[in-house]
Amino acid sequence: MDYVKPDQVVGSMVQSGAAKAALGVKDALLRGFLGGAILAFATTLAYTAAAQTKLPLIGALVFPIGFVIIILLGLELVTGSFALIPLAVLEKKATVRSMLANFFWVILGHLLGSAVYAALFYAAVTNFGHIQDQNVIQTIIKTAETKTNGYAALGYDGLAAVFAKAVLCNWMVTLGAVMAMTAQSTSGKILAMWLPILTFFAQGFEHAVVNMFVIPAGMMYGANVTLGGWWLWNQLPVLLGNFAGGLIFTGLFLYYTHSQKKKSSAAEPAASAVPGKVELLAAPAAHRR
Repeated sequence: MDYVKPDQVVGSMVQSGAAKAALGVKDALLRGFLGGAILAFATTLAYTAAAQTKLPLIGALVFPIGFVIIILLGLELVTGSFALIPLAVLEKKATVRSMLANFFWVILGHLLGSAVYAALFYAAVTNFGHIQDQNVIQTIIKTAETKTNGYAALGYDGLAAVFAKAVLCNWMVTLGAVMAMTAQSTSGKILAMWLPILTFFAQGFEHAVVNMFVIPAGMMYGANVTLGGWWLWNQLPVLLGNFAGGLIFTGLFLYYTHSQKKKSSAAEPAASAVPGKVELLAAPAAHRR
């Protein structure tokens, strides 16, 4: 049977988190590099599809291709790990130190992979700067400015808004990572992953790894965005919001409602209560004899 039950999925989440936390620096960095670059591929694909069809929803429909590749190849996406590694820490199968180390090296890999792809993409679609009005390049520039200066113009309300969008985003993204565990076949995994990823991208929520490509790429292409503006008004609050959304709404909520360990510990008192009831019922019968 292709379907994997939720209690088994939670067990897989813990095991996956432990495996990620145990990765060495080389593997975390390389897998993070590839994860960042592949998600950048998917982002420009989505922008291209939206520009060609004039339908942003088409872009959202094709964007999950990148996520599928990352998951099926066992690469790293720090936003997915936000829901998985903390569960391994909770189960004492990983340490806080190993969790933070994984986050650091994977994020560094994402930044490097995104930067390399941004440079190659610009060279490819503009013929090394000879085509200045390329639609996707202009979309990236505009998006980078909106994701930073747009929030900065709102002050504290902007920070609250970007944080909320990040929470909602990674609620769906981590569900995508978890949904891949609900099927055993490749086709089942792909379909299960596709749904929540489409949901977040179509609504314009804030994803830290996408932004690790879009904003610095926009800066590289000429966007009016500063390094400080990028991190203050987007990257840091988005990372925090992604962590909160993935950990709470996917990781912890699924763990506490479906964990086999929790269910087995709850069943023990109930099982031990049964003999007691038998003894109480048997005592009057013995007295009558």
